[in-house]
Amino acid sequence: MPDRLGHAPGPGPGSGSPGDTAAGQPQRFEDVYLREFPRVFALAYALSGSRWAAEDVAQDAFVVAHRQWGRVGGYDDPGAWVRRVAANLAVSAVRRRLVEARALVRLAAHRQEQPYAALPGEDGDFWRAVRRLPRRQAQAVVLVALGDLSTAEVAATLGCSQRTAQVHLQKARATLIQRLGLPAEEVRR
Repeated sequence: MPDRLGHAPGPGPGSGSPGDTAAGQPQRFEDVYLREFPRVFALAYALSGSRWAAEDVAQDAFVVAHRQWGRVGGYDDPGAWVRRVAANLAVSAVRRRLVEARALVRLAAHRQEQPYAALPGEDGDFWRAVRRLPRRQAQAVVLVALGDLSTAEVAATLGCSQRTAQVHLQKARATLIQRLGLPAEEVRR
């Protein structure tokens, strides 16, 4: 019975083709892989225009072939089957990249610029003092000061209990008040 490419399974006698193995014996996957990989890669590269995408496509095509090797290995030219799979995968990858690129263009056109949180120059001493705090205390202060997060949100972000987040904030505030000589109201939320 012919396969999808119209080839009958089994080797073609005296054809000089890759299928010159003993009658009815499937070819070894390793032999086909070593022989065909450069051609499959070249095909994928020509279709995708990207060396990295071509490597992925070629490898993916051979993975598909390996999974179905009991059937594919018996074809007259299993390399042709792998090349067909690679061609389909390469075209799909190019289509997917085009869809992603169009989506990015649409998003960029509709996106309103969100400015980064400004760190005014006069707050330089404050932010330097924050960076000198223990790591978790500094993170908690930044999340509250710039992110305007609640203690519960800080706890969720840091992966700790709400009470632990409160302790980090209290210790940070006390340290900042002392280091900067600030009134307590300036460091509070």
